Amino acid sequence: MGNRTVLYNQHLAMGAKIVDFGGWDMPLHYGSQVEEHHRVRRESGMFDVSHMTVVDITGSDARDYLRRLLTNDVARLMHKGKALYSAMLNEQGGVIDDLIVYLMTDPGVSGEWFRVVVNCATREKDLRWMSDQVMKMDVALSEQPDLAMIAIQGPQALSQVKAVVSEFRKSLIDGLKVFQGQESEGWFIARTGYTGEDGLEIMLPEEEAEVFWQALAKVGVFPCGLGARDTLRLEAGMNLYGQDMDEHVSPLVSNMGWVVAWEPEERWFVGRDPLAAERAAGPATKLVGLALEQGKGVLRNGQSVITDADAEGRITSGGFSPTLGYAVALARIPAAASGEAEVDMRGKRVKVRVVKPPFVRQGQKVYS
Repeated sequence: MGNRTVLYNQHLAMGAKIVDFGGWDMPLHYGSQVEEHHRVRRESGMFDVSHMTVVDITGSDARDYLRRLLTNDVARLMHKGKALYSAMLNEQGGVIDDLIVYLMTDPGVSGEWFRVVVNCATREKDLRWMSDQVMKMDVALSEQPDLAMIAIQGPQALSQVKAVVSEFRKSLIDGLKVFQGQESEGWFIARTGYTGEDGLEIMLPEEEAEVFWQALAKVGVFPCGLGARDTLRLEAGMNLYGQDMDEHVSPLVSNMGWVVAWEPEERWFVGRDPLAAERAAGPATKLVGLALEQGKGVLRNGQSVITDADAEGRITSGGFSPTLGYAVALARIPAAASGEAEVDMRGKRVKVRVVKPPFVRQGQKVYS
């Protein structure tokens, strides 16, 4: 038996198919993965993401610690509640994890407080690495296992959440900008997500999660599982840790160069030196999108990609796109490759287009 979130019984009551995910018993779908996908693109859906790891970072050196730990620079967080997407690297420049960090206090105040959300499957190594990097700094790491986390995503997400929360929380949601969060009566409400749609990710005490989940269901928010979460993030061109990036590849070859803050030059972070050397030499590979616009077949993880000049790459994430009606994938290929490519499907070469992800944003095809 795996770990279970506080919403496990709700998933069973709603007919979820339960699978193991990083040691957690989580819903794969509630009957139809495709229907759940379409609900998020067209209306709204809710995901139990309480298995994610939430860590609060405090202390007089908290800011300096994070500036050293992460590729992106928390000095860019100029307002309370502002969020930053970043990578955490090893000493070789490989990605230990990707994460979101929030500034929970006003910037520069004594006793700054940051909140970091990392992946569940990497929890143990992340916490161990983060602890190792504290060294002699005045920093405290405090995991928050008593917080549940629910993501509500889709074009109707904000209005439906506002239909079931207090007036104070309604006004807070109205004032939230994208990639920003705020505390509210014991909750933390953030306008972030992993689907390519607008929406909210809400951290709340575990004892309040079931009532909130049931209230959302009553106003028409559809429960969604890991299956739809994966097809949604793939259409949105968002990486999955362990497939599209890991400790053996850098952010520069994972479509994450934008989360590396090179300025100011005097800011050193773990992994900067090998990353700078790779940048100067030019990365040998790149992460691209593949679209199977003609013909039949499904692009799957691990399939070989043959590019121009017969250079070979490999699919890191692939599947059928319910929104587009054909298969799409993320693939790591030689940096010089471009244009069309072929994918080896059981010995048969099938032509695909090489495109720049994302494939879909807010329900519409966006690549050209």
